[in-house]
Parts: sequence; C-alpha cells; structure tokens
Amino acid sequence: MSLPRPFLFSPAPSHQQRCFALSPSPNKLTVRMARSSIDEVSESGAFVRTPSAFHNFISQDPSSPFPAESGRYHLYVSFACPWACRCLAYLKIKGLDKIIGHTVVKAKWERTKDGDPHIGWVFPTSNTEEPGAEPDPINGAGSVRELYEIASTVYSGKYSVPVLWDKNLKTIVNNESSEIIRMFNSEFNGLAENAALDLYPPHLRAQIDEANGWIYDYINNGVYKCGFAKQQEPYEEAVEKLYKALDKCEQILSKQRYICGNILTETDIRLFVTLIRFDEVYAVLFKCNKRLIREYPNLFNYTKDIFQISGMSCTINMDHIKLNYYRSHPSMDPLGTIPIGPNIDYSSSHDRGRFALSK
Repeated sequence: MSLPRPFLFSPAPSHQQRCFALSPSPNKLTVRMARSSIDEVSESGAFVRTPSAFHNFISQDPSSPFPAESGRYHLYVSFACPWACRCLAYLKIKGLDKIIGHTVVKAKWERTKDGDPHIGWVFPTSNTEEPGAEPDPINGAGSVRELYEIASTVYSGKYSVPVLWDKNLKTIVNNESSEIIRMFNSEFNGLAENAALDLYPPHLRAQIDEANGWIYDYINNGVYKCGFAKQQEPYEEAVEKLYKALDKCEQILSKQRYICGNILTETDIRLFVTLIRFDEVYAVLFKCNKRLIREYPNLFNYTKDIFQISGMSCTINMDHIKLNYYRSHPSMDPLGTIPIGPNIDYSSSHDRGRFALSK
C-alpha cells in the first residue's frame, strides 16, 4: 500500500513574490521561495507574503488518507507567531489538547543548520533551556526546518509554523493556519471536549469570509506590510489601510460584542492574535504608532474579552513574543533591546458584557 504524499502547493511563477516552482512529475514537486518572512519584499520595497505549501486536509471520514484520530497528530507552534497561535487557541477552546499534542519552539530565531546562514525556528535541547519551549518529542528534530526536510526531500521554501504533523505517516499534513483552524473546528467533533462550539457556523459563513478578507489584508498581514516595507511609499500606504481597518473594527464593536455579531467566530480569533501583539510590538518595531489599541475603547475592551475566554490566556506568552520580534530581526533592530513596557493587564475588567450573547 502506497502512503499518501504531502500535497505541496505553489503559486504561478511571480518575480514579485520571489518564488517559483518546478513540477517534473505529479509525485515530485520542488518548491523554492523566500526562506523567511523578512525576505518577502518586492522590487518596490513592499512586503508580499508567499503562500503556504502543505494543504492536506484531515477529515471525519475514516477512509480519508488523513482521518480524524486521537493521538495521531501533533501541532508545532511558536508563542511568538500569531498564525501559529490561532491554531493553539483552537486546540484549547475546542478541547482538543488531550487528543492532539503540541510543542513550542524557542522564541528567538537561530541557525537551523551548520554551514547554512538560514535562521529560523529551533527547538531547545532540554526542557529547562528556555521556559515555555520544549524539545521535539516526536522526531527529535533540532529545528522546524528538519521537519520540512523529513516531510519532503525537495522542499526549499519557508520553514514556517504552524506545522500540523502526522505521526503515523511522518509527514506534514498542513502548514496553513486558516485551514488548520477549520479542521480543528469541525473534523474532530467526535473527539472534542467542546464539540458544540462552532466558530464557523453555516448561517454566518459569508459574513465571516468577507470580514476575514479585509481583516487579513489590512490588519493581520497589514502590520507586516508596515514593518517589513523597505520604502517610504509602501509603508505609508500600508499604514493608511491598517488604521482605516482598525477604525472600522472600532465602529463595528461599538454596536455588537464581536465582529460578526453577538456570537464568537473564527474572525475574532484571527483578529485577536494581532491585537494582543499590537501595542507591545507592532506599534514600536513595525512603526504602527498612529494610534495604540488601548486608545480605542471598544477594540481594547474586546481584546481583553477574547483574552479572558477559558483557555485563551495560556496561548499568549508575551516574553516569547517580545524576545522573538526584538531579537530575531537585526536589520530592523540591530541592538536587539527589548522594551520593558507597556505590560498591559488583559485580565482586567472590560465592558463587553453590555451586549447580549447570541446562541
């Protein structure tokens, strides 16, 4: 019986995205692109994120190549990465953490291979090396890069997190957070402790997809367009779009508890992971300083509201977040000095309870 091979996706050739793919046969695909997010810059100096590459899907169908099973899958994340923390949040609030294990990498990027200048996510060598990070218990890998090399001998793209790993087939199932959270939302409901929680309910899907689109483009990815821009014009364009989108969120949240109404959805989780990092990192390092989140009454209280959902707070490690951003990008902050503030208390009271929750 032949094992299912990981599906590697690559976009059409594009110099702007600095990536291209060669596909000599259906079973052998070579993907080459920028090897870290700091490299994803177009000729105009604008940040252009390259796509994820592994797009297999876990299904409730037991005949699926990747069936939903307890103990089969493992999630590799970084506390610093907002995309990875989306997935970790789902593990916690859906009650999946007993059937899907997870491992946290070290906060600061380091060399991933001797003799290679690439820096990226690495694992500590012991449980005591860095609080909150753990050695890889599944493959004994020294870096996330090694996981990609185990999964595919021809892959040469970004070595990003999250990584959803299949322990049976020893391969990457998926490394696209937006797809992983959809799997966690529905495909493990026969095993989830909180199966009744549906963050992508059918009656709101069109609204969720529409909100996800502009929130991703202008806020989630928008802060990176600000921070990684290498010319003044693309930076200013990204900042303008970012704050128009934040103003839109503030207006929406003045009338309802969550972005898509008075019910928590995946849009709120996707937005939260950016908001929680904004004042501590993006306002400083990424020059998103026109207005702080804590200067938006509704957005600030909304961020505290999401943070206080059972299971969410343990997905936020601000020490890891600040260590990564301020120490892993020497071209942006050569001295690597970590600001001591503002140390916001997201567990403090908020006013979001004034909106009745929908069921």
